[in-house]
Amino acid sequence: MPFELRFVYAMTAFAALAGVLSVAGIYYQDSAQSRTHAEAMTGGSVAAGKAAIGRYNCGACHRIPGIGAATGVAGPALNGIATRSFIAGTLPNDSPNLQRWLQHPQQVVPGNAMPEQGVTPRDARDIAAYLYTLRRYSGAR
Repeated sequence: MPFELRFVYAMTAFAALAGVLSVAGIYYQDSAQSRTHAEAMTGGSVAAGKAAIGRYNCGACHRIPGIGAATGVAGPALNGIATRSFIAGTLPNDSPNLQRWLQHPQQVVPGNAMPEQGVTPRDARDIAAYLYTLRRYSGAR
């Protein structure tokens, strides 16, 4: 194989690798910014929120991206919740309202399907932080 052809192949492979690494870097930076913003907005911890979602078994009723066992279909999928205008169809989507909803869904909308789980204020902040990282809506229900 002529040197020029090997050089073209090598440069093509290098360009493809650089493209892949650039996309990965942008994705990582976007994720880190999303976590930082969510934690600042809620006063919670994204990592602790992910753990709390598992402890409260939220995935029994909801599909939640990033939570492996969260495949429930009784409640709405929570992908893209950070970009939705309303929580439970009535509350403006902001951190205090989301935390209130997580702690006392029956007080907010009496008779709705979401049960009172005894979510603590700390866990509500953490769960809200995790949920506010879910900015992309994939259309899954």
